[in-house]
Amino acid sequence: MKRTTAIAVLVAATLAASLTACGDSSDDKAAPSTPPTATTTAPKPAQSATASAGKPVNGIPPKPTGAEREAYLAAIKAVALNAAADPDKAIDAGRNQCSALNGGAQNVDHSAAQRFGNDAHPLTDGQGKAINVALRATMCPAS
Repeated sequence: MKRTTAIAVLVAATLAASLTACGDSSDDKAAPSTPPTATTTAPKPAQSATASAGKPVNGIPPKPTGAEREAYLAAIKAVALNAAADPDKAIDAGRNQCSALNGGAQNVDHSAAQRFGNDAHPLTDGQGKAINVALRATMCPAS
């Protein structure tokens, strides 16, 4: 349980740091000038949990449960509270986004913003990037 809490805190801190570099304007398409954060070490504990739960099928990981589910939802809420208003939808969107990340899709930040946002609460590409960081730290670590 402490490991999951530590991951959630690390993800929240990383997301908060990356969001401060992102502007609110949706017409600004420039990428933030901050270098990628060192999240490559954070997913290692989650990798063993993912591996023990089974290999992802077509790049889609199994649904997280228990503490892993709570850590994932906390990480998404840290980016955009409304993105996890319906936890089951947020988990399905995350699993589908993992497929895009693991499959080498183009414009994954924009894709995440579209998957997790909606007409009432649109997300920016910067928020999409932060969601992808959260996904890599929780549900779908880079292989």
